[in-house]
Amino acid sequence: MLNKALAVAIATAALLSAAVSPVRAEPVKNVVIVHGAFADGSGWQRVADLLGKDGYKVSMVQEPLTSLTDDVAATQRVLDQQQGPTLLVGHSYGGVVITEAGNAPNVAGLVYIAAFIPDHGENAVGLLSQAPPANKDMRATKDDFLYLDPAAFPADFAADVPSAQANFMAHSQPMLAKAAAGATVTTPAWRQKKSWALIATRDHNLNPDLERSMAKRAGSETIEIPASHAVYLSKPNEVARLIERAAKASSQ
Repeated sequence: MLNKALAVAIATAALLSAAVSPVRAEPVKNVVIVHGAFADGSGWQRVADLLGKDGYKVSMVQEPLTSLTDDVAATQRVLDQQQGPTLLVGHSYGGVVITEAGNAPNVAGLVYIAAFIPDHGENAVGLLSQAPPANKDMRATKDDFLYLDPAAFPADFAADVPSAQANFMAHSQPMLAKAAAGATVTTPAWRQKKSWALIATRDHNLNPDLERSMAKRAGSETIEIPASHAVYLSKPNEVARLIERAAKASSQ
């Protein structure tokens, strides 16, 4: 009887121990990147290659930039294809998109790269008005799509990118619908999930001070890099390292 009672006690203790032991987090090995306005996802190849060498599966969202609803839906389609927890990365206007799309249950963390980090009821246009403009070169088409003056694009967007590449980007830029730029966020994912932010201190497209203030408000773990708005092109190693750090921290 004593041996039987002892066995029952040991089994009970084991069950209780298992119940209170923390569940080991699944490593975050999926990275989904959302580009911003005026440049598509192809410029992220070097960052994707660096992450891929370290075992991460990287997917790009090529959002239509026609409305925030459309862009969030495009992001959700890619998130739905991921197996396991995913780190969601957004550049520039892509920060607005991931702030809304980041509420998906498989998103483990958010990374903002020279990006907007809106709160509830905010949009990109409204946030731009909170700091002096980084440039005055934004234009609009007759049907209300925004773009950067191609002559000013290299200096404004990609000052530290080789000139031939910057000039090509100027004439291949995807335009952003005014409706998307003015659409408000309803549920900011950063209020519930960890976030990281990279401030591009030589950014002439989005005021670095605005980047800092938004990151501070969101409680994002922040780094500053002396780079242009196209920091993912000019400083791919630094961008990849931040993403990897966020992925590892999101796995804890």
